[in-house]
Amino acid sequence: MMPRAEPVAPVLVFGWGNPSRGDDALGPMLLEQLDALLAATPLRGVELLTDFQLQVEHALDLAARQRVLFVDASLNGAAPFEVTALTAARDMSFSTHAMSPQAVMQVFRDLHGIEPPPCTLLAIRGERFELGEPPSEAARANLALAVAWTLRWLAAQNSGGAPMIPGEAAHA
Repeated sequence: MMPRAEPVAPVLVFGWGNPSRGDDALGPMLLEQLDALLAATPLRGVELLTDFQLQVEHALDLAARQRVLFVDASLNGAAPFEVTALTAARDMSFSTHAMSPQAVMQVFRDLHGIEPPPCTLLAIRGERFELGEPPSEAARANLALAVAWTLRWLAAQNSGGAPMIPGEAAHA
């Protein structure tokens, strides 16, 4: 494995989803909004990364991080969103081309022989995931609340404060 040429931001926000499938775009949409908002804040040390799905190679993106926030759309989660602390684990996605965050964390553990950084999943409630559909109004409203929560989470990381407890702000 080759070392990175530049320093790694301590916090990674990784959003994934398909912009062509309605509310499945919530992860990338959150990152687009964060990108614009972070430029106007004093928050530093944050890298934003997006893709269509999680893959085994994404385990490399966890290296040298202090914290990781995974962001995805959810059809079954509570509205407006759910926040869950993650642990590395092999699951049914481990041997497929589309993986869960837990499986990506497990690959990191297997590669490096150490625990991955603390990882959190932000699952934003969506309603419509059909090909060619635009994001629903409900999903857009949930996204606005998720963006606000994410900014608070990042501020806590940046200040060295305790990370927000999963679920504590899901209904704030």
